[in-house]
Amino acid sequence: MKIAFIGTGNMGGALARAAAGEKTNELFLVNRHPEKAALLQRETGGTVTDHAGAIAAADCIFLGVKPVVLPALCETIAPMLREKTAPFFIVSMVAGIPIAKLRALLGADYPVIRIMPNTPVSVGEGMILYTSAAEEYLEGFLHAMRFAGRFMPVEERLMEAGMAVSGCGPAFVDLFIEALADAGVAGGLPRRDAVTIAAQMVLGSARLVLESGKHPGELKDAVCSPGGTTIQGVRKLEEKGFRSAVIEAVIAAKDA
Repeated sequence: MKIAFIGTGNMGGALARAAAGEKTNELFLVNRHPEKAALLQRETGGTVTDHAGAIAAADCIFLGVKPVVLPALCETIAPMLREKTAPFFIVSMVAGIPIAKLRALLGADYPVIRIMPNTPVSVGEGMILYTSAAEEYLEGFLHAMRFAGRFMPVEERLMEAGMAVSGCGPAFVDLFIEALADAGVAGGLPRRDAVTIAAQMVLGSARLVLESGKHPGELKDAVCSPGGTTIQGVRKLEEKGFRSAVIEAVIAAKDA
């Protein structure tokens, strides 16, 4: 697949690197700071170009700019899209912009897949939510981007709720890992060892949830022996409002 990345910042760059993992993909990189695109070119083997060159060449056009920039970008590229004769589809990862609004800005009902990725995309473990108005292109898109991580379809009306968990969640988990490591250091562990232990524990626990198919509560119960140390720690977390704090953090992020 020929894929144009318009906007190669942190997330756009991470997705471009994931796309480069599929060797049949051909990448075209556009950034208002050419030096950023050039750095990404060396990593991915893509071609640094401009809007016109990328749009003319691509089957799939990623829009990875900030929402405030989107109207001006759409004004620039709309005439270029109208001139395309070969089939193409658009992938938007612009936060807070529904498909209908993007189509209105572009002036046509183009096939669009809207995605909401998260930072673990950069290590191939992303949770990418998507809603599609481009069904004929969806299978090819998912194959081309399979090295980015796990993809999940979500109704567009639920995109913000999902993003509050998957997009904001890494920051919450990082705080949790840091707190666990701090506790390890307080107990005498070297800092680097404490971080590694905490991070691997979170990684393994997440994988166990996904691969076992068991409810997290069931897995938690399996660790909590009667009268044991773990249930005492769980009791203290509940006393301090851990579960409620997490719920409120996600709701606050959704409503922000």
